[in-house]
Amino acid sequence: MGVKILIRDAARLLGVSEKMIYRWIEERRLPVHRVHGQHRFNRAELLEWALANGVRVSTEMFPEQANAEEPGTTLEGALEAGGIHFIKDGVDRETVLREVVRVLRLPDEVDREFFYEVLLARENLGSTAVGEGIAIPHVRNPILLHVRAAVALCFLERPIPFGALDGNPVETLFVIVAPTSRLHLHLLSRLSAALHDDDFRRALRARRPDQILTVLRRVESGFAQPAPPEPA
Repeated sequence: MGVKILIRDAARLLGVSEKMIYRWIEERRLPVHRVHGQHRFNRAELLEWALANGVRVSTEMFPEQANAEEPGTTLEGALEAGGIHFIKDGVDRETVLREVVRVLRLPDEVDREFFYEVLLARENLGSTAVGEGIAIPHVRNPILLHVRAAVALCFLERPIPFGALDGNPVETLFVIVAPTSRLHLHLLSRLSAALHDDDFRRALRARRPDQILTVLRRVESGFAQPAPPEPA
């Protein structure tokens, strides 16, 4: 997930004009880097910023997949792999994340304590809460190898403060687990777009797994198909 996105790419990803990108840079709102005197962006940082600031992501910029049939390349498939969980324990961000890691569907050889520490370290860099009671705890660089891509949806019995910009406590968490940076970004992009759908948000508030998957299937069917990879 290197720093390589240009101004024009950032504008396409966020669905705005290049002029707006420059304005956001001047206002010090966008996470931007200077490389050889030019502006460059990190796709993961842009996606996280868009999620936190309610900016819709263009589906045309989803990272393409080498194999569209690979399990977990759709958000619906990843959610079916990760499962929907109802978390009863946890009184703050730390104890909730620990409980979430405990229920994740991970191979026995995965060090859950290490995964928890990495999730917590990411939160300490800046909250992954995106508003309206939703957070997306994740690692910026995938650390789990030889695992199936998955997104676990966790509903909290007790809403907790999570440092959200809108000040609302969090009661719904999506946790992304991916074996590669490419798939991590792909799922984060799709989730960012899906969360702008009103029906999907309503399904989340209803907390009905069957309804959530049905709506998600409809939402993803409307996403633009990724462009084929360029010849090597």
